[in-house]
Amino acid sequence: MMQRALRPSVLIPPGFDVERAVCDGATTVITVRPTSDKSLCPGCGASSGRIHSRYQRCLTDLPLAGRPVRLMIVARRFRCVTVMCGRRIFTERFDDGALAPWARRTARLDLLVHHLGLALGGRPAASFARRLMLPVSNDTLLRVVRRRGCQPFAAPSVIGIDDWAWRRNQRYGTIICDLERRRPIALLPDREPATAQAWLSGQPQIAVVARDRGGG
Repeated sequence: MMQRALRPSVLIPPGFDVERAVCDGATTVITVRPTSDKSLCPGCGASSGRIHSRYQRCLTDLPLAGRPVRLMIVARRFRCVTVMCGRRIFTERFDDGALAPWARRTARLDLLVHHLGLALGGRPAASFARRLMLPVSNDTLLRVVRRRGCQPFAAPSVIGIDDWAWRRNQRYGTIICDLERRRPIALLPDREPATAQAWLSGQPQIAVVARDRGGG
């Protein structure tokens, strides 16, 4: 079976061509250029190929062979061709699956940071990320989790309800879990029956509620 040569383009996000790659011993710097000759205006949605200027964007990407990777993107500014559009000049837009506007990390790295934050939290995830050559702070991990938010949960039919401590022996809240999917779905600010009743009134499909034997 004939082996295919590894092309540099398979190591970078789609939509870019590699101009050069330099390794200084600690970090790999890859200079890339977009393959598309046009971009969509974020104001009116019109496609434009009239280039106004070029500039460089520096982003962090997935590590390569145990080394951090920096992508230097030769990005462009375009002139909008729509006469009535208020945005005369706009920066180049890329596929959200590759690079979001104003991002400092590629989308695939941001997704990995998000999963690390969900799985391990702040400081443990930051420590593990450093071992993966992905230096991100615990605050950054938590910001990514908050920004992406949580997926909307399916309407539960079997739930468990219990109290939990904001501060032990001083302040308590209520946690509600979907027992079929084994995941928490709501945190209520206190453990008053009226608060739980108000939440349950908006979930008429619930058939079974499991609770502890506490009087509250």
